[in-house]
Amino acid sequence: MEIKIVEDKKTRLVFDVEGESNTLPGALRLELLNDSHVKATGYNHDHPLIETARIVVETDTSEEPRKAVSGAIKRLQKEIEKLKEGAKTLK
Repeated sequence: MEIKIVEDKKTRLVFDVEGESNTLPGALRLELLNDSHVKATGYNHDHPLIETARIVVETDTSEEPRKAVSGAIKRLQKEIEKLKEGAKTLK
């Protein structure tokens, strides 16, 4: 997975995630929506056969988009760890 920054401004971040279709971008978008400083977020694909997702994050002036993305990723990591622990009880 490779990340390429397309646009990096005070309240807007646009980046491409190569090698991803819907799973990671979808989870990240939903988690970003839990952040009260995130005004808007979304992702899209230019073509269904090309696994590159473009993610857009817009925040208010009190938080930089990079910090919002970083916080969302940390929260997702915690949720994944909980899921892994819960899956151990299924064996």
